[in-house]
Order: sequence, then C-alpha cells, then structure tokens
Amino acid sequence: MTAETFREDYRSSIPHNPGVYRYYDEDSKILYVGKAKDLRKRVSSYFSASVTHRRTRALVRRIDKIEFTVVDTEKDALLLENSLIKKLQPPYNVLLKSDVTFPYICIVNEPFPRVILTRNPIKNGSQYFGPYTSMRRAKVLLEMIHKIFQIRTCNLSLTEKNIQAGKFKVCLEFHIGNCLGPCEGRQSEEEYKIRIKQVKRLLQGHIKEVIVLLTMEMEELADQYAFERAEQLRQKIALLKEYKGKATVVNPAINNVDVFSIAESPRKAYINFFRVIRGAIIQTKILEITKNLDESKEELLTMGIQEFHLQFGNAASEVLLPFDVDYPDDQQKISVPKIGDKKKLLDLCTKNVMYYRQQRMLAATGMKQKKEMYDSVAHIQTEFRLKSRPVHIECIDNSNFQGSHPVASLVVFKNGKPSKKDYRHFNIKTVVGPDDFASMTEVVLRRYGRLVKEGKPLPQLLVVDGGKGQLSAAMKGIDELGLRGKLAVAGIAKKLEEIYLPNDPVPLHIDKKSPALKVIQRLRNEAHRFAITFHRDKRSKAAFTTELSDIPGIGKKSVEALLRHFKTVRKISEASTEQLLEIVNKRQAKNIIDYFTNEKEALK
Repeated sequence: MTAETFREDYRSSIPHNPGVYRYYDEDSKILYVGKAKDLRKRVSSYFSASVTHRRTRALVRRIDKIEFTVVDTEKDALLLENSLIKKLQPPYNVLLKSDVTFPYICIVNEPFPRVILTRNPIKNGSQYFGPYTSMRRAKVLLEMIHKIFQIRTCNLSLTEKNIQAGKFKVCLEFHIGNCLGPCEGRQSEEEYKIRIKQVKRLLQGHIKEVIVLLTMEMEELADQYAFERAEQLRQKIALLKEYKGKATVVNPAINNVDVFSIAESPRKAYINFFRVIRGAIIQTKILEITKNLDESKEELLTMGIQEFHLQFGNAASEVLLPFDVDYPDDQQKISVPKIGDKKKLLDLCTKNVMYYRQQRMLAATGMKQKKEMYDSVAHIQTEFRLKSRPVHIECIDNSNFQGSHPVASLVVFKNGKPSKKDYRHFNIKTVVGPDDFASMTEVVLRRYGRLVKEGKPLPQLLVVDGGKGQLSAAMKGIDELGLRGKLAVAGIAKKLEEIYLPNDPVPLHIDKKSPALKVIQRLRNEAHRFAITFHRDKRSKAAFTTELSDIPGIGKKSVEALLRHFKTVRKISEASTEQLLEIVNKRQAKNIIDYFTNEKEALK
C-alpha cells in the first residue's frame, strides 16, 4: 500500500483512540498485529517517508487492507494485542508469539485459600483476577495483600483432619507477624474467610473500605509514635489509591461469551463479533451485509449471528446483544446487559462497529469522488477532442510587475487532482522587458526540452493561461522541439472562459456547468496562484537591494547598518565623512562620498 492510498482510503477514518490494528495482504492473510495509544498516529507512522527499516518497508509494500479494534485504554490495547497475536500468529510479529501470558492473581480453591500469582488459569473452582500488564505491579499488590490481611503463603494441605492431628508447626512467617498460624489451629476458618472476602473486594476494585481500614490503623500508629510503620502504611494507601482495579477488555469473570453489535447505513448493515474465552477477546471480525429489502435490525442481527456461528462455531454458553432477538438456539443464553462488565464489553463492541461504518462510508465517498474525477477527465477528452484520456495535464502561467522580475509557474494535475510534488517555478532568463509571449516560448522550450532529453513521459494536455497570443507562443516552442501532435495544447482566455485550440480561429465555448471546464478553471487558477506567490517572494527579496549595493566595498551588512541609522538613501548621500565613520570604516566612507559625488556630477 502506498502512502497516497493510505491517506485517501484510511487515514481520516482511523480514530485518535487506543486500540489494536491489523494489516492484511491482498489474499486477506494476516501480516501484523500491533497496539497503539493513538491509532491514527501509530498507523500513519508506517507510511511516513522517515521509515527506513528494511523489514518495515517490506511490510508496508504488502499491506492491502487495514482493520482496527478500539479499546478504552492503552493497557486494554496491550492485552487485546496479546490475545490476537497468539490466535492469529501474524508473520511480521516477533514478540508475544510464545505461550507466555499475562499474570493473574488467583484465590486458590482449597481450605484456608492461598492468594498466588499464576499465568495459566485453570477450571478448578479457583477465582482469578486480572490479568495484569505489569508483573511488578502484580507482585507489589500480592505482597500488600499478604501483609495487610496476613494470608498464609505455605502450600500445606490445611484440612480439618490434618490440623487436628497436629501435623504442622508454625513457621517464620507467623513469628514475624505475616501469618496468624491456621496450620496449628491458631486462626479459625471462619475468620480466615472474612479476610479472603476483603481480599476479593480489593481485587474487584472496591478499595474504599480497605483504605478506610488502613487509614484508621495508620492514625493509631501515629498516636503511638510508631512513625516508621505509619509511613509504610501511608505508602500502601497511596498505592491503593493509584490502583485502578480490573481491566475492561479482559476480565476472567466473563467466560465463554459471544458479543454482537450492529450499525446501519442506508444500503448496508455492519455486524461486529467478539469471542471471549476466560475474559480475553480471542476473535474479532466484522460482517458487512448488503440490504435488499426493508429488513429490520432484528432480522439483520439474527442473520449475522448465524453467519458467524457457521464460521466459528456456536460453543459459547452466552450471547450478549444490544437488543433481544428471536434466535433459535436453546443451548445458548441470550442476554441484553444493562449495567456491569458485560455492558462495558457490549459498548466496546458497538464502538468498533460504529467506527467501521464510518470508515466504509468515507471510503464510499472517496470512491464517488474518484468516479467524479474520472468522469471529468473523460469530459475533457470529449470536449477538447483529444485522442487519449488526459490523465496528466499541465498548465503554464507567466507573472511580472511592470516588466520586472518575470517568472512563470507550472502546475500538474493527475487524474483530475493536483500533484503538488510536480509543480515547478521558472525564472525567465532570456527575455528582456515585459514580453509574456517570449517568456511563454522560453518556458515551453525549457520544460519539454528537458522532459525529452531525460526520456520522461509528456503530458496528454498542456493548458496555457491566455488566448490566441499565448497559445501561438507556446506552439512556437512545441514546433521548435518537434513535439506537435505528440501532446495536445490549449489556451484558456480569462474573461469569457473561451478555449483556443491550435489551427482553429474559432474559440471553443464549453458549458459553464461542464465538469471539464471546472477542472480546467481550477488548473488555471492554481497556476495563477502559484505564479503570483513566487513573484511576490521575488519582489520581497529584491526590496532589500538598494543602489548602495552598487558602491564598491559596501556589502549587505553595511547596507543594512546604514539604512538602520540614516533611514533613507537620500540622507546617506547627504551625510558627512564624520557621520559615515560612525557606521562604516574610513575606506567605505570614502567610497560612499565618491559614489554620490560622481552621481551628482553626472546629473549636471
């Protein structure tokens, strides 16, 4: 995919949101999955001229289609990227292809449950919280849980029978205050379960009560002058306040669920699908349906569910939908969530399908504009009686101010659109005085003589800004180069918008509403703007040059210093040697006096 294709077809429709993007080749095979804090900026960076890495350039050349999934935070984008890379195994991804997963905090299903870190959730009745994108943060949180709630860290089998039999002895953790000794029956299972419930509340994001508890304890320690321990608790409180709870995209509480959402345009319906396994989105796809009749949203969504289940199977135990449908499958529970994590997941699914609809509508608008451009070029071929379609058109315009600083501009349109990288400026070199016709001939000779010399393709149509005179001047250069018949030439007169063609004394009048005339007018106006801008710049630079520059030994800096001090050339010419010596050296002052003295003598 080229940078121009990306800008035309994708850039404006990609949002400035965190998310995951996917690149596909022309056979719809996955090439790459990446995450981004800002999708538009990140994806646009691949098509920047500053990209130099060989493998990246090879990837960009193979891209044929771009898809993206929007999420709420950068953290969620990282988690979703992890899931998709493992599922899709894209060839251009290097990281996250192994079976390594993000860590979870697990409350183990056993008597006196332990709270541990794990990367492999299993279905054994244990409860999992996370995953966490930072192992360090997960470890700090787990350590905090153990210290605050004094949860055991040993892996002993603390059944009632074993405890009563006295099989275990308290360890160092008990003696340093990190455990209350359930292995010897020093802590009841009921009391331990209360602490586990508090741990669950913390991991679920309900941290207010925990913060209140720690704050009370911190104040008590401060009252007892135990400032070091109080400071440790203050740091834990600060960490808890920073902690934001569980992720939105990946939540282990949501398991084996399919999520569907729908968006419509006048002729299309778009259905988005998420498959969620143990909370992780492992599959995501959008289906596009062309509407033939006045189908209802319910009918379209039902068709989409059936189509996705044919592709991916219908093993999910629950289906989340934005509204209820009559879906004929008794094995699956249909839910329309209104609050909670499932509603957040449904909202995320809806957000993505809305972005996709916007992207498709913008693409359709772009296709319409391309068709209009194609039609306008076809109209030019018909109106100007050309042999071939003028996909490459150039226009030349001259500019001068009372005969000074003559310049010319050349603008290029390709497929009916400006190609600004091909624009050119010309300083007129061989013409003296205000002779626009001779200037036109010079520019034609220089421009197309160079194209012929370098073997570059000629435009199908050259338009000159002017009537018969300018057209004749252009044809003089064309004939001198032997290019008559190899490119078409036309002139456009400013007042009546008449079109003049070579060897035809009668101007061509094109319908004012014709797409062909609109393109030619735009071309002419762009050439005029480009020439005027260049000419204005030249005049501005020339304004800094004065007759002082003609004096031997007086350079640009000296001219600026003299004008800054004396304000005008006349005052400099009337200044004494002593006054000049305040600004310039003795030799320069003498040259200035001599110059203006000689000038006065010459005027007598």
